[in-house]
Amino acid sequence: MLDAQPISERPEHAPADHPAIPKQKTGILLANLGTPDNYDYWSMRRYLNEFLSDRRVIDYAPWKWQPLLQLVILTKRPFSSGEAYKSIWNEDKGESPLMTITKDQTGKIAEEMRARHGDDVMVDYCMRYGNPSTKSKVRAMVDAGCRRILFVPLYPHYAGATSGTANDQFFRALMEEPWQPAARTIEPYFEHPLYIEALAESVERAYAQLETRPDILVVSYHGMPKRYLMQGDPYHCQCQKTTRLLKERLGWQDTDITTTFQSVFGPEEWLRPYTVEEVARLAKEDNKKRIAVIAPAFSADCVETLEEINEEIKESFEEAGGESFTYIPCLNDEPAHIKVISAVIDENLKGWVG
Repeated sequence: MLDAQPISERPEHAPADHPAIPKQKTGILLANLGTPDNYDYWSMRRYLNEFLSDRRVIDYAPWKWQPLLQLVILTKRPFSSGEAYKSIWNEDKGESPLMTITKDQTGKIAEEMRARHGDDVMVDYCMRYGNPSTKSKVRAMVDAGCRRILFVPLYPHYAGATSGTANDQFFRALMEEPWQPAARTIEPYFEHPLYIEALAESVERAYAQLETRPDILVVSYHGMPKRYLMQGDPYHCQCQKTTRLLKERLGWQDTDITTTFQSVFGPEEWLRPYTVEEVARLAKEDNKKRIAVIAPAFSADCVETLEEINEEIKESFEEAGGESFTYIPCLNDEPAHIKVISAVIDENLKGWVG
């Protein structure tokens, strides 16, 4: 990434045997969820084991959860998850779309930061699960001379199972550094004016390309157990606010847009309504035969959008009588999205760089 090669020199007035120290700079470390290295059984099992063993994601007592995970779930789920990843895999580059898009985002943000701050900053990315690990990237930044690191989870909304666990892993990496850099994490940007504007523009572009306007826009967020909301996680409220701000920016009525939650896992109740059920209900009961779906909680298209929304949820809608289904892609590496993330970064770099 940007200026990753350190320029080292011995400090002035230091003895001749003093080790060289890299030129000081500020690191900007972008973080996303992660991706398996491939879609074969063992790659999927390693990835799912790390993901589903995270107590921020599944908080059941390990003595109860781990036998079920290791003996039942991880004997079957790698096959079904592997098929889902295979259907969207970037075969040309040998990686998942999330990896491809995150690399593209990082490259463009690095260019933006270089234009603004020159060689004083270094931009890179890591994954919470899988590779490249947070630990390896923190180590590389410290080796390159980063005495300050801004950690940027690529989640507009805060949830313990997303931003929270990404921050946890960042702090664990810092614990292993003999000379810890100063560190900051960003606040969620779910209501940032540039973020809302970028979402609205993506909806307007998508609608302008359609011959017939959709009857309703379904704003689908990744779900979580309802219990987490009751324990104080702000995610649900932040999602609702994003939808409201998007509706207001578009100048729409309440009937033009609705909020749902997807990716339900396990037996307990999750945030409702469930996207896969709600799109069927809209078609069958409300006679909404043309819908569009957008997923603002994802900063990059991934298996939950390209496979779950554009295949499973679409199928549920069509089987219930729906006629026209439009998926509006994530903001990905669109210029407006790079502008959003760059603005958030600059707001959090104040006092660190000129």
